[in-house]
Formats: sequence, structure tokens, C-alpha cells
Amino acid sequence: MRDVLLSDMTRRIRNAAPAFRAFVFCLSIACSAQSFADAFPDTVFFSTFESCVGVQCFQVKCPNGQTTSVSGTVYMPSGLLPLPNVEVYVPSTSVDALADGPGYDRCGVAPSGHAIAAALTDADGNFTLTNMPATSNVQLVMLAGKWRRQITIGNVPQCTNTPLAADDTRLPRNHFEGHVPHLAIVTGNADSIECVVRKAGIDDAEFTSSSGSGRVHLYAGNGASQLDAAHGGAVFANATTLWSSLPAMSGYDQVMVGCEGAQHTETKPQPSLDAMKAYVDAGGRVYLAHWENYWILANALSWQGVATWNTTLNNPTNPLVATVSNSFAQGATLRSWLDHRGATSPAGILSIQDSRQTAIAVDPVTTRTWISAATTSNNAPTIQYFTFATPVESAADAQIGRLLFTDMHAASGDDSVAGSLGGFPSGCLSTNTNAQEKALLYAAFDLQRCVGTTKE
Repeated sequence: MRDVLLSDMTRRIRNAAPAFRAFVFCLSIACSAQSFADAFPDTVFFSTFESCVGVQCFQVKCPNGQTTSVSGTVYMPSGLLPLPNVEVYVPSTSVDALADGPGYDRCGVAPSGHAIAAALTDADGNFTLTNMPATSNVQLVMLAGKWRRQITIGNVPQCTNTPLAADDTRLPRNHFEGHVPHLAIVTGNADSIECVVRKAGIDDAEFTSSSGSGRVHLYAGNGASQLDAAHGGAVFANATTLWSSLPAMSGYDQVMVGCEGAQHTETKPQPSLDAMKAYVDAGGRVYLAHWENYWILANALSWQGVATWNTTLNNPTNPLVATVSNSFAQGATLRSWLDHRGATSPAGILSIQDSRQTAIAVDPVTTRTWISAATTSNNAPTIQYFTFATPVESAADAQIGRLLFTDMHAASGDDSVAGSLGGFPSGCLSTNTNAQEKALLYAAFDLQRCVGTTKE
């Protein structure tokens, strides 16, 4: 009699709807522990057996080695440039809110939401999630530091691949579409980094003064000092109010300081130098261009040791022919990314216009060289783009912040000052993204990447 009942149960399960079969299958294996170490290096999501949760109960076993999958490409908000190193996953529970400020998870910490399928985008932003739940209204999260977008996939058929549209897999253009990191950008008269960030595709409404509700707060160095009339005309607070203290900076996830044409040491007293270091040491992300080298070379001894400087050199002759490093994993990713975006010629060689030369060497123990040239018209080496993790004084496994320095300017014809044009974004005159701007955009997004020794 028992065998008859079991046989009847088996027949009923086989004839049942796919969702119910998935549920039974999930129960039968107790939704066994799954590791996504291949998808997110350093990260293991489950280490013990547990009952299935949410859409996890709709994962099915496909015949003949097939799998239920979705695939796509993650882009910057513009939908034009793809992004590597983006965590793409399916949560089975709700995801936690992201808090503003310098705190970031180190590499190896599982993202919130009890992920049941996960992948990391490759050098061209591509991903494929396998063993997807075969059901409707599946949530998909794209996470890049504190950039996050969550979409709903209407239906995932079992045992086949579902390609996703590019507009669905770009990062958010505004805070209504998802979470945009809280950025502080200081304008400089020798650079136009705010215009480069705008080219990423962030909506103009997100660029505001520090008293506005936008996710990108603009501060006046000696560049643009207000929004133009078409965007409300708000006047920017002086940059000194941003870097005057750690509490003033701690509301931001990332601080970017455009070149002001000189070091302007008079605006950077010791308490401000201390605050900048404390912010990055607490996990903040900082981008410094050219003469903002003062924040490093005049700071604590541990920062002074990351690089060697010569601030008396002439500007190198155009173009500066620089090499994109492939000596470490993330450098090789940048090199491949620039090659595939048509920014290098030949492969791995970036021609930089209007380059500057102040960083001539770095400490290879603490610092990563991304773009450099062995010599210039000054007969001296140049490090055009380097990063280091912080606190520099701490062991690698205790570092949580990252600072980026570049001797590159935007060099696209944009004018941060735009005096006669009335302010930002009227001075953002160019629409194309040139080769070195692609490198700068990549750098700005890569700052958001988690800190961890195996992923640096």
C-alpha cells in the first residue's frame, strides 16, 4: 500500500505545474548550501544547509546539462559605456537601505538580500546568471559600490536563457530609479571633472548646491560657482566648507576635487589636511586631480611616502603616449576596457592631451600604478593615474578606503568657469567622451569598488 501511495505521489508531482515541482524539488534537497565564490571572488553566501527562501524555491533542475539563466550588460547611467566589476544577483529577501557616508563593505562581504544566483560583470560589463528561479516577477539587483539599481524581470522561463534589454541593466540616472552615491565635487578652473561626471548620464536635476536635494553636490573651488539660470541659479558653497572638518565630509560617499590651477595652500590648512585623511581612513573615496597633489604630499608621513613628486616640471609635449598597466588584475581589466572602447591605439597605449607631470614615481608596496609613461619630453617618468588603499598604516586586511590621484585633465574643451555662460552646466560644451575622459570616468566608477587584497 505504501508503494502505491508513493507511486501516486510521484505521478502527481510529475504532472504538477512547474512552480510546484520546483517547490517540491527545493524541499527535497533542503535548498542546499550554495557558494558563489566564482561569481564574487572572496564571497561565500551560504555555508550550511537551510530551507529554501522566497524565489529560491523556484529553482529547477534542467535536463541534459541545461540551466535557467538570464544575461545582459551593465552600463553607466547613460547606457553607453559598460561597467566591469558590478555585482549582479537575485535576492530572495528584501535588500537593506544603503547609508550615505564613508562606510563601505570590504570585498568578501555578501550583499544584502540573501542572494541565490550571482555573477560579476566582466571587462565588457557582461554577465550571465545561471540556476535562476523559473517564475514571474523576479527581482534583479545591480550593485557597484553604492550605485544600486533593482529591477523586476516579468518572467523567467525554465531551462533557457532570457536576455535583458540594455535600458534595464544600466545604473540609475537619478534617485528615483535606484541608489546614486552621494558625491561632492569641487570645481576647479583648470579642469572640468563635473562635466565628465555629467557625461556618465546622471540627470541634471541631481546636480545641486550643498543645500539642494540632488545626489551630486557641487562646491566652488575656483571653477564654476553656481548653477546656470536654466537650472535655478543656486550658488555653490565654498569648497573650504566641505573640507574644513571630518563631519562636513562624512555625509558623502565620494569626494572629487578638480584641479584649481595651483595648489592654493592658503585654502588647505592643517585641520583640513587632517580631515581629508580621516575621511579616507574611515572608508571614504577621494579623487584628486593634478595640483590637488598637495592633499597627499603635505599630509601625514604615511601619505607622503606613497609617491615621489617633482612640481617644477614643464607640461609634457602633446600628446603624452602612456601605457595602461596589465601587471595586476584590475589594471588588466582597465586596459581591456579601454582597448574595447576604442580609447587606445595600439592596444594598451593611451594618448593623453594637455597632460601634466607632477607624480614621477610611487611606492609599489602601498600604491597601484594604472597609467604611466617611462619618460616624457621632460626626460623624466610620469605616473598619470595611481591609487592607494587606506589607512596606509594598517595591514592590508584592515584597509577600507581608497584615494585616486591623476595628472590627467578632462581636455575636452569644457569650461568649468563659464563666466559669460552663467554657470554649470552651461560650461559643459562638449558632447563626446574623448579617450582620456573614458579613462577618468572609469576611474571615478572604480573608486566605488570594494577594498580587498585579492581584488586590488
